[in-house]
Amino acid sequence: MSVDGEVGEARQLNDEADEPGWEVDPDDEWGLAVIATVGRQLRLRREAAGMRVTEFAEVMGYGEDLIYKIEGGKRIPRPEFLDRSDEVLGADGLVSAMKEDVAKVRYPKKVRELAKLEAQAVEVALYSNHNIHGLLQTEEHMRALFDAWLPGYLDEETERMVAARMARRSIFERSPAPTLSFVQEEVTLRRPVGGRMVWRRQLERLLELGQLRNVSIQVMPTDCEDHFGTGGLIEVLKFPDGTAVGRSEGAFNGRPVSEPKQLRILELRYGMIRAQALTPRDSRTLIEQMLGET
Repeated sequence: MSVDGEVGEARQLNDEADEPGWEVDPDDEWGLAVIATVGRQLRLRREAAGMRVTEFAEVMGYGEDLIYKIEGGKRIPRPEFLDRSDEVLGADGLVSAMKEDVAKVRYPKKVRELAKLEAQAVEVALYSNHNIHGLLQTEEHMRALFDAWLPGYLDEETERMVAARMARRSIFERSPAPTLSFVQEEVTLRRPVGGRMVWRRQLERLLELGQLRNVSIQVMPTDCEDHFGTGGLIEVLKFPDGTAVGRSEGAFNGRPVSEPKQLRILELRYGMIRAQALTPRDSRTLIEQMLGET
């Protein structure tokens, strides 16, 4: 899967949305160090090839300022940019090899940390009440959500967030497969985010994921009177060594917790929410009904 833009024609100055990478998070010290090293190596390769920035930019199809940003560690280069650079500079794969380093810091720090935890978890319990949970979203649904946020994002910011969220979906392909439990508010499924066709594809995606043996998707009816999910989102991840981490918008100031007493509170709330929600079978029937109404 790739959501990266294509390199422009030679001598064409691309606009900000088409730049070959993303801005580096100023709070991500490790990311800054990695990208600075990659940029420095790229500059040394260019100089060793006897190419000035002007010439290199012309061949690559980007403005000089963009090349300076990447070589100066100010932008995260995309994989195809490094591949093209390797070809132009005759680096015999040495520049392309840096894609492995870039991949480790390509996404925002918070997303990387969350994805790392999800990749290690053997059990994941998630309750979402504002939107369909990110792991369940289609790419079109993600884009529609990001486009609706205010203040608006730059195109490159949207691309980076979508790419990061899409990368997290690899959790469904893990082996051995973790146990994944989702509870979604009915209203989040009935909201036609992105228009009717995007909505249809999102409902179809939920039905598709719900067929996986390790995935449980339950719907919390809007007309449920006694509701234990009014505190907002809940996430609980359990790991092979018996440890766990959890978070809830309505508990412990929304910060991640790992102490057994605090985790029991989150697990109790989640358990009550699951008990109030429709069964996976009834939830599937409801989603099929919604799909038929679109």
